[in-house]
Order: sequence, then C-alpha cells, then structure tokens
Amino acid sequence: MQPRLQRPADRYSPLYWLASLGAGGLAVTFFMYLMFWVPHPDRPVPVFEDLAQSFATGGLGLQAAIVIAALGIAVFAFLNIRSLIWNISQYRAFAKTPEFDTLAASNGETQLLAMPLALAMSVNVGFILGLVFVPGLWGIVEYLFPMALIAFGLIGVLAFRQLGRFFGRVLPEGGVFDVTANNSFAQLLPAFALSMVAVGFAAPAAMSTTAMTVGVSLIGSTFFGVTAILYALVAAIIGFNSMLHYGTARASGPTLMVVIPILTVLGIMFLRQEHGMHVTFDSHTDAIANLVFLSRMLAVQVVFLLLGLLVLRRQGYFDSFVLGRETSAGSYALVCPGVALSVMVHFWVNKGLVANGLIDKFGAGFWALTAIALALQVSMIWLVFRLNRQHFGKPSPAAPVPAE
Repeated sequence: MQPRLQRPADRYSPLYWLASLGAGGLAVTFFMYLMFWVPHPDRPVPVFEDLAQSFATGGLGLQAAIVIAALGIAVFAFLNIRSLIWNISQYRAFAKTPEFDTLAASNGETQLLAMPLALAMSVNVGFILGLVFVPGLWGIVEYLFPMALIAFGLIGVLAFRQLGRFFGRVLPEGGVFDVTANNSFAQLLPAFALSMVAVGFAAPAAMSTTAMTVGVSLIGSTFFGVTAILYALVAAIIGFNSMLHYGTARASGPTLMVVIPILTVLGIMFLRQEHGMHVTFDSHTDAIANLVFLSRMLAVQVVFLLLGLLVLRRQGYFDSFVLGRETSAGSYALVCPGVALSVMVHFWVNKGLVANGLIDKFGAGFWALTAIALALQVSMIWLVFRLNRQHFGKPSPAAPVPAE
C-alpha cells in the first residue's frame, strides 16, 4: 500500500511563522512607493486622502504606481493574515505534541520567538491597510496610537516570557545548551522579534503630535531596541564561534543573513525616533547625518549579504531547497533579507541621497538606484510564491528536512 503523500507544511514547524512575516514584509515594500513617491506635505506618512488627490491630479506614471502599490499591499496583506491565522491554528495543535516538547528542550526553543515576530509584523501591516484604504483615519489616529502601543507592549511581553523560559532552562546549569548545534545565526531570531516590536513601538513617535504619546513611544522603542542589539551581539558572537568550529548547519544557512532585516528594522526605528524628537521636542538632526547613518547600516547589510550568499552557494542551498526537491521551513528566512534590503535602499535613496541634494528626485540616478530596490522586491515576490507552492501546494514524496 502506497503511503499517503503529505505536503511539507503538514509537518508543522514554528518557522512557518516566517511565511506570514515575509508576506507582510512585501506589503511594506509596496507601501514604499506611496511613502516616497506620493506627496503628503501635511503628514509624515501618506493616507487615503493623499492617494486620492495624487491619483486625480498626477500623471499616468504616478497613477500606475498608486494602483500597483494598493494592489500589492492588498494581496500580500491578505497572504500575511491568512498565513497568520493558519499558523495560530497549527501552533495550538503542535504545542500539544511530543515534537513540541522535544523542540522546547533543545536549542531550537528560540524558534518559538517567530510567533511574536510575525504578530508584530501583522500589527504593522494592519496600520498600513488603515492608512491606505480607510478614509478619514488620520482624524482619529491619536486615539489609535495608545492601542498600538498596548498591542506592541503585549507582544513584547510574550517575547520576553518565551525568552525567560529559554534562559531559565539553559543558564542555571551548564551542559543544557548544545554548542555543537549552534553553528548558524538561528539564535538571532529573538533579536529580530524584539527589533520588530521596537520599530512598531517607535511608530507613534514619528506620527503623533501628543507629547506623552511620543514620549512613551520613544522610551518603549528604546528599551526593546537596545535589548535587541544586546541579544544580537551576544548571539552572533557565539554562533560565529560555533560555525568556525563545526561549519554552518546546512538547513540553517539562510540565518547568516538575518542581520540584514534586523538592521533595517532598527534603522527605521532610529529614524522614527529622530523625527519624533525633532517635531515634538525640537531636537534637530542634519540630513547629512541621516545619510551617513543609513550608509553605515547599508554597508553592514551588504557585507552579511555577500557572506550569506557565499556560504549558501558553496552548500548548494538554492539548488536543493529552493529549486530542488528538498524542503525546509527555514527557507522562508531567505525572504526577509531581500525585503529588508529593498526597504533600506528606498530609505537610503530618499532620506539620504535626495534629502542632501546628491541626486534629483525622479531623475535618472534616482531611478537607477531605485531599480535595485524594485529588483529585490520582484525577486522576493517570486521566492514567496515559489516557497508557498513547495510547502503548501501539491503533496510531494520528498520528506522535509528538519530545521536545525
């Protein structure tokens, strides 16, 4: 009797939260069109009314960009929320299995931090949906900011509780954490989750006009951001040491580039904080300082991109896990660096080069550099649909490779 074929996703892993995260990140890349191409002189972000006015008065190119952005946001927000709901259902069932107990007793326990990471992204996506599709939202936005801070605060508490269980298990006694199985940057996932909470916490600082709201936003985002930085530094050093001793775990190779989205998220957090301090508390930062800051962040990201691609190419990761028959839930981690670089290039071009007069907005140089962001975005769209087809499509006889 032939065994029943299963989809790879039928063997659930907490890393499938990254499928929701990746879709949400792509929704953000489409919002970049609106953020930097649509005029919104009276607000820090474009809202429905700005889009409607620009669509009515703008040229064909701007109209096309608005339509594409709106459709892209709608499609990937739908995929984000659908995947989030699926993960919640699957995770609840998974938590009652022996496989969960095994995972929770291993280094892989930190994979559980993918849940607050995805939840924080979905809150950000929800806010983008409101800005783009809900008329009159800006008139009540000051009432929404406290609720957003509460939501991100609760997600942050969830992340800390999960981290507390992990540290409470591995730190009191030696020999619990397996250093030989730490040969990747998988342990940076908690830092990614905390940084996503931090950037969400910083949003009211960039948009609110209420001093108390801005102040709470600045303090909360600083706490989560600093915690993410500290954790990332420690986890990266320990992980790199293990990789030098034992080589990079093949199934966890994509984690080498997790530094890229962490830096993009923290970079946006710092820019949001700077805007809030400028508008609300009259603290000024020069445009050239932003250019240097963004250039430094981008430089580190490129270094880790080159390192990650080198290792993945030597290991044949793409041939096996993206283009081949092997599957790993960790492959969704490949989406995050591409999305993060796309977003960072938009900020670098607009907040860095254009703001300092080094290139003209919508000039040849502008589009040449923006094309990099667009190419990364298109590549990640292809990758998301490719991975979704592999993991959630037609059942395959190929067995999934366990995450390391």
